[in-house]
Amino acid sequence: MTIMPFRTATQLAAAVRSKKIGCVELLDLYLKRIEAHNPRLNAVIAMDVDGARKRAKAADKALAKGDVWGPLHGVPMTIKESYDVAGLPTTWGDPALRDNVALKDALSVMRLKAAGVTLFGKTNVPLMLADWQSYNAIYGTTSNPWDTSRSPGGSSGGSAAALAAGLTGLEAGSDIGSSIRNPAHYCGVYGHKPTWGVVSPRGHALPGRVAQGDISVIGPLARGAQDLEMAFDAMAGPDEVDGEGWRLKLPRPAHKKLRDFRVAVMLDDPNSAVDDEVQSQIVKLAEFLGRKKAKVSDTARPDIDTAELHRLYIQLLRSATSGRLSDADFAFQQAEANRRPVDPEGYYARMVKANTLSHRDWLATNERRHKLRLKWAEFFRDYDVLLCPAAASAAFPHDHVGERHERTIEVNGQRVPTTDQLFWAGINGVCYLPGTVAPIGFTPRGLPVGVQIISRQYGDRTGFAFARLLEREYHAFEAPPGYD
Repeated sequence: MTIMPFRTATQLAAAVRSKKIGCVELLDLYLKRIEAHNPRLNAVIAMDVDGARKRAKAADKALAKGDVWGPLHGVPMTIKESYDVAGLPTTWGDPALRDNVALKDALSVMRLKAAGVTLFGKTNVPLMLADWQSYNAIYGTTSNPWDTSRSPGGSSGGSAAALAAGLTGLEAGSDIGSSIRNPAHYCGVYGHKPTWGVVSPRGHALPGRVAQGDISVIGPLARGAQDLEMAFDAMAGPDEVDGEGWRLKLPRPAHKKLRDFRVAVMLDDPNSAVDDEVQSQIVKLAEFLGRKKAKVSDTARPDIDTAELHRLYIQLLRSATSGRLSDADFAFQQAEANRRPVDPEGYYARMVKANTLSHRDWLATNERRHKLRLKWAEFFRDYDVLLCPAAASAAFPHDHVGERHERTIEVNGQRVPTTDQLFWAGINGVCYLPGTVAPIGFTPRGLPVGVQIISRQYGDRTGFAFARLLEREYHAFEAPPGYD
């Protein structure tokens, strides 16, 4: 049996309900582990121990009376720093927001508490959630539990590192550029980027913001596939305003066995080369699925020009995040854009053009995006899932020199721009499709590899079902060495 700290949230909740462990006892277990292991990882960066212990005591008393608060009763949980949690800072790693203390919980935090969690802390992020590393001038650098010289990913890097090291029972992050999927892959845990719009982001925003950003979503990370669905069910649905007019009812998965799934497999793309160490693990998975009699194709694709898809994604991604720019930064971006070609090539040129895109040009880009959505819908009439990388490589060494767009990573012995792998974020994100990441193995150096499971819009439960089958029949979460 997996030792208690590394059990899934589902298993932890079952242990609490059966009174094999108390809520306070379970919380204290994780607090002791944070004391022992967090100094070398720096994953958990803020805590409310007194408030959490008070809630855990109340959870024990409730359970003694036969009152179960929800499916996650008593499960200790941390959450990404960018979520509002009353009494704790929400800074997004920006020193200018160091003193911004939330007055109320984000809607998703309220819902997770209603499902029974004991929320006791927050986990680290990069500045403005804009990196596949997790470091900032307020909290410092978070490291990967599998190799502390490497990044845990970002921007939900603290979330994934805390889960992998057994410092928490459950987590939640956000994703506009693979910020859930990338850390899940780097740290060997599960993560789910929901269909856009099905989880209200109220309370996950910079101070004063209430509108949901284009492409951006929030969703769960966990050590088990069933945990993803349980946490998603707690978080999902409209806020009180939209809830006046609609209810969320996602379709159930069509299949219960791997052999019944129709699976497309995509190993790489001209827009983003993928390291052989990652590709080989996905190939092994595809071969396993073939032996299970699933219908597997390595050539099936939506009728989409991936170069166009990638261009549209960068335009819409950087248009969506341009609202974070100060007036001075926006003026600089305008000057940079004006001296670039009309049809720019290269990430930086595309970024500055997108940061200053006119509304008319945005509308034209959005129209092309929605045509691609229809192409994806056609593809998913014939296939249930598309399997592909979550990133171009396994976790890379810490690199804080210069700007993100100036940095490189190693892929098959060559240095390539780290921003190339935004392709694997946008392949489904730009068209609002869900993506579930499940661990499937390790590189020869012992670094985790995950697979991204893409399903149709609103097909979130298909992704959960496929991940659960892989967990049961192929590969499940494994704890990194040295965290017993």
